[in-house]
Amino acid sequence: MIGPDLAVIGGGLSGVAAALTAAEAGASVILLEQRPHLGGLASSFHLQGVELDYGQHVFLRCCTAYRSFVDRIGGAEHLELQERLAVPVFNGDVRPAWVRRGLLPAPLHLARSILLYRHLSFRERLAVPKAIRALKGLDICDESLDGSTFASWLQREGQTDRAVERFWDFIGLPTLNLPAGQVSLLAAARTFHMGLLSDARAADVGWARVPLSRLHHDLAGTALAGTGVTVRLRTKVQAIDVADAGGLRLSLSDGSSLEPRAVISAVPPRSLGTLFTGGRLAGDPPCKSTGRAAGAPLGAGLGHSPIINVHFWFDRRVMPFVLAAGVGDLPLWVFDRSTSAKHGPDQYLVASLSAADGLMNSSNEEIAASTLNALGRFLPEIERRRPRRWLVIKEAHATIGLRPGTDRLRAKAEESGTEGIFGTLPIFVAGAWTDTGWPPTMESAIRSGTHAAEIAVKKSLKREGS
Repeated sequence: MIGPDLAVIGGGLSGVAAALTAAEAGASVILLEQRPHLGGLASSFHLQGVELDYGQHVFLRCCTAYRSFVDRIGGAEHLELQERLAVPVFNGDVRPAWVRRGLLPAPLHLARSILLYRHLSFRERLAVPKAIRALKGLDICDESLDGSTFASWLQREGQTDRAVERFWDFIGLPTLNLPAGQVSLLAAARTFHMGLLSDARAADVGWARVPLSRLHHDLAGTALAGTGVTVRLRTKVQAIDVADAGGLRLSLSDGSSLEPRAVISAVPPRSLGTLFTGGRLAGDPPCKSTGRAAGAPLGAGLGHSPIINVHFWFDRRVMPFVLAAGVGDLPLWVFDRSTSAKHGPDQYLVASLSAADGLMNSSNEEIAASTLNALGRFLPEIERRRPRRWLVIKEAHATIGLRPGTDRLRAKAEESGTEGIFGTLPIFVAGAWTDTGWPPTMESAIRSGTHAAEIAVKKSLKREGS
């Protein structure tokens, strides 16, 4: 059977990026996705004639791979990016503490905001810059940092529990999707270095002006077709086996099969183990311990961290900001998505609750009421004007959990397709969960897919004489 050069399993952002990159390098590519749409969790759905995102996804100015990807598929005009970081932060009352980017170079660009940060005592504010300097001095390549939590390190640097909750988690929680008391120091250090400590402009916040599927499905699908990629939606890969001739065979949900020269698996780690059970580590890469027991599925032990998004529709404007953050009992970020969903004079808000383990067993009614109560404490209009309707969306496996000890469990694309994850079989891995050096975000997904395709083309798809 003659198959394509490359089969990409999974049509999320990493899979789309992988397929585009390989096709642009001259490979024949088929993309297989079990959902009816591309984009994975960064996509939209239709409700009563309106297109809504499953969750609120933002990017930062430092997310160069994601921004380049959107430009590559022709969607740059649909992105909004703050000219200068500015976020109102509330703590149970109507007076915010603004976190704004100043004119000084990093990390001094936040000095004024920290000194005026009213949610901390004056002594706590003075202690924050000392911890920032110490954080900047950490070696983000030192894997021993993965052995402790970010909070334990902050406490050693003189940060109070209140400072951790009201300042450090305000920054880290929406990106790392774990509070400082649970997240790895290594993961936190890398994230803060990239977003705040290296470039003053890095943390300027961006978002899509249109529903995400307009970008990650419509425009991405057109771009894939333009490079010759065959896209098959509603097609699940049941298993990956070794064919009689020693190659790969993919068994598909419709009863057919494919025998590509190479495979990129761009699915979550919990799904990868069900596709291919023969994966093994034939040799640990230098300076990186795998941390996996013999025979354990790839990605085993990573865990997950949930996100809950609560959608509210009001018949008048209740929030004067494009985005805002709340700290305290129920930390959240809230976004005005009225423009993207084409709501007229009324207002459509989405509140995003990261690391929402404690709420996953609560009823949707309880979650909506708690979220609305938290918003009402700093948006008084909500107390006077209740929402016309609401919607709660829970995503139990929103991201992997970057807890201490998990860095070594994140696979690298260059470990596969040779004497690595799958022996000598040309199977490569991609996904936001893999080891890109970034937290599991849209940026990490794009970087992983692009890199996996480059490695696959180099190792397995380069023809003689090319």
